[in-house]
Amino acid sequence: MSVAITGTGLFTPPHSISNDDLVFSFNTWVDAENARNRDAIERGEIVALGRSSSEFVEKASGIQRRYVMDREGILDPKIMAPRIPERTQDEQSVQCEMAVAAAKKAFEAAKVTADDIDLVLVACSNMQRPYPAISVEVQAALGTRGFAFDMNVACSSATFGISTAKDMIAAGTVKRALVVSPEICTGHLNFRDRESHFIFGDACTAVVVERLDDARSDDRFEILGTKLVTRFSNAIRNDFGFLNRAAPEHRDEPNKLFVQQGRKVFKEVSPMVADLISGHLDSLGIGPSTIKRLWLHQANGTMNDWIAKKVLGREVAKEEAPSLLHEFGNTSSCGSIITFHAHRADLAKGDVGVVCSFGAGYSAGSVVVRKA
Repeated sequence: MSVAITGTGLFTPPHSISNDDLVFSFNTWVDAENARNRDAIERGEIVALGRSSSEFVEKASGIQRRYVMDREGILDPKIMAPRIPERTQDEQSVQCEMAVAAAKKAFEAAKVTADDIDLVLVACSNMQRPYPAISVEVQAALGTRGFAFDMNVACSSATFGISTAKDMIAAGTVKRALVVSPEICTGHLNFRDRESHFIFGDACTAVVVERLDDARSDDRFEILGTKLVTRFSNAIRNDFGFLNRAAPEHRDEPNKLFVQQGRKVFKEVSPMVADLISGHLDSLGIGPSTIKRLWLHQANGTMNDWIAKKVLGREVAKEEAPSLLHEFGNTSSCGSIITFHAHRADLAKGDVGVVCSFGAGYSAGSVVVRKA
């Protein structure tokens, strides 16, 4: 049975923050902290904090700006975190609201309605609560049938979700699925860490997956295969969780936010991902010379260039491995899907491409598709 992606949707938050905005806020905080600790710094008891620059941020990541759910709190040097008011139980949660907005666009693209969906999978890095599942709330808000569940495989959540949906459809468990990824990455980003304060933005993507024979949309991408891999590593970690209150003396420490050993991640994940994609293509009997597009996870431009060159065995043109890092930053599991959403219209029938995400875990997911 052939299964296809037949529609995608994107919710873009209302606010954008440029590198200049972010760096000004960060440097204001750094200068204030260094002034407050001047005596200790002069005695050599602590090291002065380093300032940042827009040039450093863009060179390190390729990011120029990012969309966020809240701008004021992030840019306030006294807060440096998003401020998103808690809602009552009678109101839609923030993630549900984002998911519904993206899902409706995906439904329109796929020419389906909520009543056509019998599986909702919310797949993203962080859920705003453990239960009831955000996916079940989204199911209720949209009015879909069947069942729903949440899953978290960090930045690989969306591709793992697509693979799960594809397998369930192929097995006959469900007929049509929605995979939605409401990412509020700024909620767990340490905006006082010079090495990572610029990395993340917020977004939400949605993907409709169904049997190819049932597709109503002309924009259909048959899933030729999926391949998933995980390997344990602490190089990307976030220790926030329900046991934090059991050790209150550590509750507000930096490890309760996003922590990354960037150089180690680059060194270890890049070859892992290149090997995953190359092995996956080989198992499907697809040569790298036939690949028209690589929609890669949007974390780091240099990393993606290395992976694309390794997979294709040559220098890669920008349109072959497009990037939206400059506009969106790293949106975790949304990254590869945003790129697929924005850069597929020019492909012809029969063209083959790879959607690939990778991140904490380590985890990586490869989805090989062909324009039908």
